[in-house]
Amino acid sequence: MKSIPVARILLLFFIIFTLIFMSYYLYNTPGTNVYNAIHHKSNPLPILGNPGHHTRPFSFINQEGQTITEKEVEGKIRVVEYFFTTCKGICPKMNEQMSRVYQAYKGDTSILILSHTVDPYKDTVNAMKQYSLRFEADPKQWIFLTGDKKALYDAARYSYLVTAAEDTAVVNIEDDFIHTDRFVLIDRKGLVRGQYSGTDSLKVNQLIKDIELLKSEE
Repeated sequence: MKSIPVARILLLFFIIFTLIFMSYYLYNTPGTNVYNAIHHKSNPLPILGNPGHHTRPFSFINQEGQTITEKEVEGKIRVVEYFFTTCKGICPKMNEQMSRVYQAYKGDTSILILSHTVDPYKDTVNAMKQYSLRFEADPKQWIFLTGDKKALYDAARYSYLVTAAEDTAVVNIEDDFIHTDRFVLIDRKGLVRGQYSGTDSLKVNQLIKDIELLKSEE
């Protein structure tokens, strides 16, 4: 029986190691389209809500004092959250994580982040502007929104399928906000495709990967 040359054995081990490394890289690296395209075909993201549910028209004011409507976000992938600038609880943790999403797709004009206030009485345009500067947020991509409280809360409930409050008349904003640690992923068609805990770094890792899946959708 002939022995197998050592060089051939080493080559075989090198090939196996390379395949394992590349598989891990493609699985774990946001922005790597080879894995995502394959994964999307076999396991697309779910569509949340009742059949036919789409996000509704809206009109809010951004940190630059400009009116933002559904027209400005049409055809874009969106990550949505609700917070308030004076929050000392989970909001800072959420926006640390949202900053990771922003950095992962910074400069990608197909991705928008919409950060809605739940306390529009205190979160004026100037307050939202000052808050956005903490994250060096480009107002064209990371958009901080204020406006009519009922409209903001209705958008949370009926467009994004999260609860901004049990009752829009609730005064204690901490009680209002305790139910809304979610980041919501919206596709180009206005369909809700995922919800993620905004304080869980592993869930946010998944969100970053899922954004790439949506980018690969036609």
